[in-house]
Amino acid sequence: MTPRLVVFDCDGVVVDSEIITNTFLRDEMAAHGLDLPLDQIMGLFVGGTIAGVAVKARELGARLPQGWVESFYTRLCARLAQGTPMIAGIVGVLERLESAGIPYCIGSNGRHVKMQATLGQHPELAARFTSNVFAASDIARPKPAPDLFLHAAATMGHPPDACVVIEDSPTGARAAKAAGMRCFGYAPEGDGAKLAAEGAQVFRSMDGLPALLGL
Repeated sequence: MTPRLVVFDCDGVVVDSEIITNTFLRDEMAAHGLDLPLDQIMGLFVGGTIAGVAVKARELGARLPQGWVESFYTRLCARLAQGTPMIAGIVGVLERLESAGIPYCIGSNGRHVKMQATLGQHPELAARFTSNVFAASDIARPKPAPDLFLHAAATMGHPPDACVVIEDSPTGARAAKAAGMRCFGYAPEGDGAKLAAEGAQVFRSMDGLPALLGL
């Protein structure tokens, strides 16, 4: 069934920021006593909020100072602003949606300021994502709660069961399931098992997404 609205996660789905962000986070954690390999950092923290990262990291032994969340976010945005590529093929997907008359938006656990830093680098994205960008700060509970996706759907004027979510994290897939929305899980590398376990239909390339959406 062709959706009436497509909700994209931002990091790792629209912009290729996950490796940059988590390499930066790995170095930050190591500097504060939690020295873990990058794959473990990504397994622990991808899909969450920075506030949630701080809680979990402290539980694991990181000695993060007071005010770390705001300090880290500022430095992370500065790093991402130095250069964050788009996900290969994403503009083609957006063009196909536009041709079919299907609206789309972003629903991200990231903050608006971070999305401005990443999306704003690319005119093709900045022109398409303006008032249709929703962040965790817009609602009471971030993913994996369904609030963000439900808020996006309501604001865009579509019922949840007419929406499709494009995610790359189990946290986001769980939120989509809780919201009653179909989810396609983008897993260009790895087996995608964690996404599938949360009910997402896994796909490997953005070039294949239009067919999955019935376009």
